Amino acid sequence: MDKETLILHHIRSNPFVSQQELANKVGISRSAVAGYIANLTKQGQIKGRAYVLKDEASITCIGGANLDRKAHSKERVVLHSSNPVTLTQSCGGVGRNIAENVARLGCPTSLITSVGEDKEGEWVLSETRRHGVNVSQVWKLPAEQTGTYTALLDVDGEMFVSLANMDIYEKVTVEMIAEKWTHIASSEIVLLDTNLSKDVISYVMDRCNEEGISLYVDPVSSAKAKKLPESLQGITTILPNLEEAELLSGMKITDLEDVPLACERIRARGVTNVIVTMGEQGIYLSTPGHEEHLLPYPVEVIDVTGAGDAFASGLLYGVLQGESLLDACRLGLAASALTLVSESSVSPELQPDKLYQLVKENEQ
Repeated sequence: MDKETLILHHIRSNPFVSQQELANKVGISRSAVAGYIANLTKQGQIKGRAYVLKDEASITCIGGANLDRKAHSKERVVLHSSNPVTLTQSCGGVGRNIAENVARLGCPTSLITSVGEDKEGEWVLSETRRHGVNVSQVWKLPAEQTGTYTALLDVDGEMFVSLANMDIYEKVTVEMIAEKWTHIASSEIVLLDTNLSKDVISYVMDRCNEEGISLYVDPVSSAKAKKLPESLQGITTILPNLEEAELLSGMKITDLEDVPLACERIRARGVTNVIVTMGEQGIYLSTPGHEEHLLPYPVEVIDVTGAGDAFASGLLYGVLQGESLLDACRLGLAASALTLVSESSVSPELQPDKLYQLVKENEQ
């Protein structure tokens, strides 16, 4: 079989195959594949460009997409009593929030998640799509309810308690993820949150490890971080908060001096980089050969919800722009600062020039 016929065969088998995958399968360069495809298009053998091209750095976010409800207390919250609140509603979910943030920053972004065939799911997808995220790979499950997250915020904006209904994510199987893998593998970076099942998490980690795809993991919560396997091989960078870092390291963190050892223990499990987010204490970066504590940029906090997701988004944006991990962390702190002064989980002010300006102002 000649190379042109072989390329056509692979495209028929998988219309979303990337040019690099075709090059690997046929044993020729990507530029040569592009030439064959151009010729096949001229011949009319290929009538469109269904296959996914890896023409620019992009990110696929795999994880949660919820309807977020926030109850802002008008007075200090009192347990076992009626508390006057103001209710707001927005799109949420760690994977979805990060996808929207990164898309707002101008990076081609795709979301893989599941929603119910209900009005909540339709609204979440429509809002996410409106902000530039590709939601074509999202599953709509007719017998399930779209995930919801309800938070009670105290008068100072700090979360008092939250309630989550995330059963729908357990319905996503390894087989379902495998069907989407060509789309996932076309990305420069994969961001995975731990809303999905243990089997799916392990599968994504293994595939990314085998195929050399940069994988960033947000543990979401200490309870969900337990889904991660003992070996974290395959994860490029993990982004735990202090509570999650305690769980992952198997040690108590009582003060800042404990964080380096916790990072060392987490990295000993196979992950390359650890970035611990510590709220008012900033972030701690631990990579092979370098560790650094970065303080947050000072702002008047309105709402802490989404600040961690914003940090991850600014970080990923920086990495996609070719910044060092340290400089990408600074962009993450800037994104987090913009979100802390917003009433939305995703700040409408999130723009690249504003991130760089905040970094410049705070690093002088």
